[in-house]
Amino acid sequence: MALKNSPDHQHLNLTSASQVEVDKRATTTSTTITTTTITIMQTSEPCSLNFTDPEGNIEILQQPDSGVECNYLVTVYLGYGIEVQVSARGSLLFEDTGGREPSILANESVLMRGLVLRSWSNQISIRFRSDHQPNSGSLLLHYQAFVLSCAFPKEPAGGEVSVTHLHAGGEAFFHCFTGYRLHGPKMLTCRNATTPYWSGKEPRCVASCGGMIKNATYGRIVSPGFPGNYSNNLTCHWVLEAPEGHRLHVHFEKVALAEDDDRLMIKNGNNIDSPPVYDSYEVEYLPNEGVFSTGRYLFIEFTTDGTITSTGAAIRYEAFAKGMCYEPFVKYGNFSSSDSTYSVGAVVEFSCDPGYTLEQGSVVIECVDAQNPQWNETEPACRAVCSGEITDSAGVVLSPNWPEAYDKGQDCIWGIHVEEDKRIMLDIQVLRVGKNDLLTFYDGDDLTANIMGQYSGTKPHFKLYTSMADVTIQFQSDPATNIYGYNNGFVVHFFEVPRNDTCSELPEIANGWKSTSHPDLIHGTVITYQCYPGYELVGSEILMCQWDLTWSGDVPRCEEVMTCQDPGNVEHSRKVITGSRFTVGSTVQYICNKGYTLSGSSLLTCYNRDSNTPKWSERLPKCVRKSDKSDSHTKTHAHTHTEPDISFMYSCILNYFVKLNIPLNRARIMVSTLCITTFALLLFSIYCIELFFLYYVETQGQNLAFLHLFVSCFCRNDHVHSDDEKNVSQI
Repeated sequence: MALKNSPDHQHLNLTSASQVEVDKRATTTSTTITTTTITIMQTSEPCSLNFTDPEGNIEILQQPDSGVECNYLVTVYLGYGIEVQVSARGSLLFEDTGGREPSILANESVLMRGLVLRSWSNQISIRFRSDHQPNSGSLLLHYQAFVLSCAFPKEPAGGEVSVTHLHAGGEAFFHCFTGYRLHGPKMLTCRNATTPYWSGKEPRCVASCGGMIKNATYGRIVSPGFPGNYSNNLTCHWVLEAPEGHRLHVHFEKVALAEDDDRLMIKNGNNIDSPPVYDSYEVEYLPNEGVFSTGRYLFIEFTTDGTITSTGAAIRYEAFAKGMCYEPFVKYGNFSSSDSTYSVGAVVEFSCDPGYTLEQGSVVIECVDAQNPQWNETEPACRAVCSGEITDSAGVVLSPNWPEAYDKGQDCIWGIHVEEDKRIMLDIQVLRVGKNDLLTFYDGDDLTANIMGQYSGTKPHFKLYTSMADVTIQFQSDPATNIYGYNNGFVVHFFEVPRNDTCSELPEIANGWKSTSHPDLIHGTVITYQCYPGYELVGSEILMCQWDLTWSGDVPRCEEVMTCQDPGNVEHSRKVITGSRFTVGSTVQYICNKGYTLSGSSLLTCYNRDSNTPKWSERLPKCVRKSDKSDSHTKTHAHTHTEPDISFMYSCILNYFVKLNIPLNRARIMVSTLCITTFALLLFSIYCIELFFLYYVETQGQNLAFLHLFVSCFCRNDHVHSDDEKNVSQI
C-alpha cells in the first residue's frame, strides 16, 4: 500500500468491515446518512464517471482492450467523508482528492473482500487500468457518506480544555490554572470544509509574573518560563488570600536560582514590608516542612537581574482551617489518608511513582496536638536516585533527579533481576544526554557481562532484549561540564518477558515422569519421558529442542500395559500362539523337535497380577536331547518285543512301560502304543499321536512287509516322554 500525506489531510485508517475505526486525530464519529440511492455502472467502454449520491454501488468490469484506464470520482457534501467497502477483489487505486494534493488510500496490493476505506475529505478518486492479468477482473464497491469531525484539540500545559462536540460548529474552551495566564484564544470553533478544522491554533498557558489570588485554597505558582529558564530583570509579586478562618502553607517543589542577585522571598503578610518566612539569600537548603502563615495572607516576591538565568521556582500552596493540619504533598508520589479533613488523629501514608525512591521524612505521618495541630514527622521526598537493585517484574529506571538535570561526574549502576526462566525487555523512551556522557546496558548481573548497547547524545525511542534474567545499566556523566537541564536525561521502562531463545516448557505426563538435560530448555536440550511400572510409553521417548525453538515431536503418553512381553523362542522347538499381541488370557505352547524332550511346562498363559505388568504363568521351558537324560529319574529303558517273525524295538522312560497291540492283518494294521505310569496304571499321563504306513517288498522269493511308525506324544507337566521310531522288519 502506498500512502502520501498533504498539509490538508491526515492519515487514513484501514479496517475490516466488521469493525470500522476512525483515527482519533481525524474523526471521532461514524454517523452515516440514512438516504440510500443505488448507482450501478456496467460498461465495457472507456469510462470516466462522477458519483454525487450519498450512497451507491460501483461495479467495475474488465475492459476488452488492454491499457484502458477508468476513472471514478465520488463527491459528497462538505463535512462528510466517504466510506468504501470492497465487495469483490480487483486491480485498482484509491485516492483522497479533496485536498490540495491527492493522498493514496489504498492500491491493489491491499485490496481484499470486506476491506473498508475511509477518506479524510468529501471526495475520492478510483482509477482502474485494464491489463488482462490473472489478478485483474471485475470489482464491486459499495460507498456511503459519513460525518467528518475535527481532531481533538491539544490540552495546554498548566491548563485544560473542554469541547461541546467535534463536528462542524463544535466549540473548544480553554482555561488556565491559577498562576498561569492564557496566551491565545479562549475558544475555537470546528469549521466545515472538505476536511473540518479548528478556527485557530490552540492557546498556551503562560506563568504569570505576579497577581492577586483571592480565596486561595489550593494551587501552584511558578516563575515565568518554568520549567524553562526565566527572563532577566523580572520583578514579580503575588499575594495569596486564604478564606476567612484559614491559614496558608507552602510546599517547595523546586527553587533553582542563578548564583547572583536573583532572589525568592515569601513574607507573612499581604505587602512587601511584611516579615519574611523564607529568603533564598539566607538559606542554603529548602525547608522540608515548608513555611506557614500566621494569618490569611502570604506575599511572594521574585526578582532577577540582567545576567545569568536559571530554571526558577515552583511552589504549591494550600489553605487549612483552625484545628486541622494542612494537606500533605509529595512530588512524584501519592499518599492516602484516614481523614480527608486532616483533623487531629489523621494518618497519612506516602508512596512514590515508579522510578522514584522515598528519601528523608517518614512514610507514615500523623496529625497531632489539638492545641496547635501539626504533623508529627516531616513529609518524605520522592527522588530518582543514582543506582539501585530492582527485583520487580516491571518498572522504570530514571536518570538521577529526573526530570531535573543530572549532576556532572556521576557513575550510577542499576541492577534489574527477574525470574530465572524469564528475560527483560528494555523500552528506552527518552535518551537525551551529553555527547561525553555514557549510558551502557550489560546483558548480565555485573559489568563483566556482554554489552548490549552503549549510547551518548540523543537517540529516538528504541528497545533492547536481554538473553539473561539480569541486566545491568550504567550511567557515567562527564565530570567536566553539564549543559543539559530540565527534561534531559533518560527514561528506561523495563518488563519481564518470556524467553526468546528457548523452547516452550513441556508438560508432565500422567503415570510417568520426564528428565531434562538442561534446565533452561536451550537449543539442543533433550527431554526423556518414562512410564511407571504397569504402563507403556506411546509416542517418542526422546524430544529435542530444535534450532527453530520447536520440539522434535509431540508429547508422548503412558497407557496401562495389557499385554505380556514376547516370551521368545525355545531352541529345538516350535510354538503355537493363541490370541493377538500376547494380550491377557492368551497362551503360548512349545513343542520340541524330534529327538528332544521337553523340560518344564509346555503351556504358558498371560495373566494380570493386580496393578503390575502382566506376566506369564510359567518360566520358559527347554528342549533337551534324549542322550542328555542321565539322571536316574529320567533314564530311558529299552525293551525288545518279539512276535513270531516280527521284531520291535521300543522304549519308555523309567516308571513307564510300553503296551503294544498289533493285529497282523494284511488289509489293515493297527498299532497302539501307550505309556502308563506304573504307580497309577489307569491314570493316563500322556497322550500320543501315531503315524504309520505299511509297504511290501518281494526279495529272494519272500514277501516282506515293512511298517514305518512315528509316535509324537505330549506329556503332563511332571512327566518326560521319549519318542521312538519303530520299524517292522519282517512279517
